[in-house]
Amino acid sequence: MKKYILIMAGGEGLRFGSEIPKQFALLAGKPVIMHAFEAFSALEETEFVLVLNEQWQELWKELCKTHNFKIEHSVVAGGPTRFHSVVAGMRLVTNPSLVAIHDAARPFVSKELIANAFKTAEQKTCAVPVVPVDESIRYVSGPHNKSLDRSQYRLVQTPQVFRSNLILQAYRQSFDEKFTDDASVLESIGYPVILIDGESENIKITTPLDLGLAELLIKEKGF
Repeated sequence: MKKYILIMAGGEGLRFGSEIPKQFALLAGKPVIMHAFEAFSALEETEFVLVLNEQWQELWKELCKTHNFKIEHSVVAGGPTRFHSVVAGMRLVTNPSLVAIHDAARPFVSKELIANAFKTAEQKTCAVPVVPVDESIRYVSGPHNKSLDRSQYRLVQTPQVFRSNLILQAYRQSFDEKFTDDASVLESIGYPVILIDGESENIKITTPLDLGLAELLIKEKGF
């Protein structure tokens, strides 16, 4: 079955504290976003769609030339929110297919996780990688707070993979602020979210500290 990889790079990365978004920061000599692309490069019958704000598209073209980046892909303009950016990318998706939606700032997703996510989504409805919460958490409401059982909670990662007919249907609805990721959009139209094991190394680079950790992972584990 055909596979679409939507690489989501529409954010400004304000917490990264740089003049350019975090996905363009250099990691092991090349932009983070290129590592994200390459993680999926071994897949067959694959079409890449990069969702990127228009103001950064010329920079992306220059980086592709500088780094001799050869993975074929389409580029579409992102919207005001992640929801609207995914809608823009979905315009290039056809049925039947499988659709992976992945953060450009996650450079270390493994081939094993990718394969498991596609297999699970094809057999069921979707696949959403998660990892356990390993720190204590508290619920805060105004001046009050209370401890929660962390064993009942999970941190959500990408790629989130879906059957195309279902995720296309989900993204036809209007935007709602409760949509925090693609799984929550699918869930809102009544489909169950299928969880799979994520990976501790599948970090999202959000701050300069994260970038330093990413450099260490490359040195120690050879990503």
